[in-house]
Amino acid sequence: MQRSSLPVLLVFLALCLGAGFLGSYATTFSVTTWYVTMTKPLWTPPGGLFGPVWTVLYILMAFSAYRIWKTGVSPASQIFLPFWIQLGLNFAWSWIFFYFQQPGWAFGELMLLLGVLLWNIAVFLSRDLTAGLLLLPYLLWGSFAGVLNFVIWRMNV
Repeated sequence: MQRSSLPVLLVFLALCLGAGFLGSYATTFSVTTWYVTMTKPLWTPPGGLFGPVWTVLYILMAFSAYRIWKTGVSPASQIFLPFWIQLGLNFAWSWIFFYFQQPGWAFGELMLLLGVLLWNIAVFLSRDLTAGLLLLPYLLWGSFAGVLNFVIWRMNV
């Protein structure tokens, strides 16, 4: 079944961007204080890059979910389960790393997130090729973030 609805797309965008916004709220307290005092690798991207990259990734997540919905799948179905879990884990990472200042715990949580994201990609690929592919940039950036998280954690123990 093919269906199209701008309000549903807007809800997915609001949920994904909202999770990102609430996660970024956790960073505002630490990014200019605690985080700047940490030792970081030379290849750490400039701080101004993170916001735009994550905005694009959240938009891609929303379009991916929307494409799955368009196939007739309810957002409350099992097919959406890994999507909602990864979105929640994504939100939680910022709070663990920045607000609670726990890079080691954040790294562990990020490894769980990447596992769930792989599950999400596999499930979405089985339903809609494009929906699954839209999540690949998130997997790549999340993997890079995992390496960066790990190195920052180990450099500051």
